[in-house]
Amino acid sequence: MISRHTIRSIAAALAALALGGCFKPPFDMPDASVIGYDGRYAVPPDCRKLAVPAGLTDAGRRRPAVEWGCATYTNLAAQIANPRDLVEPGPLGPADAPVAASAVWRYENDKLTPLDKSSSRDAK
Repeated sequence: MISRHTIRSIAAALAALALGGCFKPPFDMPDASVIGYDGRYAVPPDCRKLAVPAGLTDAGRRRPAVEWGCATYTNLAAQIANPRDLVEPGPLGPADAPVAASAVWRYENDKLTPLDKSSSRDAK
């Protein structure tokens, strides 16, 4: 027989798991627009400008400020291959009608190439 303590523990864990997706970020949380562009490179944000005072205290002492998104956007700025795309996205080329028509034909005629389930590489 399962004890009440075990049932309560499981119920509490399930409630915490279910409510975990209910968190809403603060309205003033930064987005990717904090990444700058100096004409040549993507410029990471100034983390001091992103600092938000912590709402928590530790034994009556204020906790350090939290710099929401600083590491995320600094890493994103370092990974951007062509920073010019941030301000001048390249033009979208024309659609390749024969390739699209071929894909539709293969789908309609059940001539699809099955996925290779033994690895994550291309099927070719």
